[in-house]
Amino acid sequence: MRRLNKKITDPAVIAELLATCHVGRLGTVGQDGWPMVKPLNFACDGGRIYFHCAREGEKLDDIRRDPRVCFEADLPIAYVKGSRENPCRAEYLYRSVIVRGRASVVEDPRERLQALDALMAKYQPEGGYGPYPEEKLELTCIVRIDIEQLSGKEDLGKGELREKVVALLAGKVPLPVIID
Repeated sequence: MRRLNKKITDPAVIAELLATCHVGRLGTVGQDGWPMVKPLNFACDGGRIYFHCAREGEKLDDIRRDPRVCFEADLPIAYVKGSRENPCRAEYLYRSVIVRGRASVVEDPRERLQALDALMAKYQPEGGYGPYPEEKLELTCIVRIDIEQLSGKEDLGKGELREKVVALLAGKVPLPVIID
């Protein structure tokens, strides 16, 4: 990372990002050699990232051809408006995590259920989602990303602005916000 002052060094912050970000982006190498990025729902469980998809499709074709993937999730925190006098003051404050790893289809029935439980607990925390109908399980593919490299980056602003953003994060205010 070029700007070390933006590196997230606290593993708890990265874990919180993975637990709360609702959309992740999976990067694979397409059949034509071009990178492909696809948004998806995901859950992090046991130091691995899981997502579900259909049993056929471009993501799986790419993963079967080359299991190396990149995964990204981010939390937009605030947009800071520029001014007429200083339009360059405009900036976006954020936290993000990038993972490099290898993806594989999960075949073990217990791990598949564990991954589905983690996904449902994240996206439907009030419960009421089980047991899973067998016919739906047969249609659902679970993919696991084994993390080989993980890094977090943030820009929370400077000085008084940073203090305001840290307070926003601590107060669990719905994000992002606009700061004049």
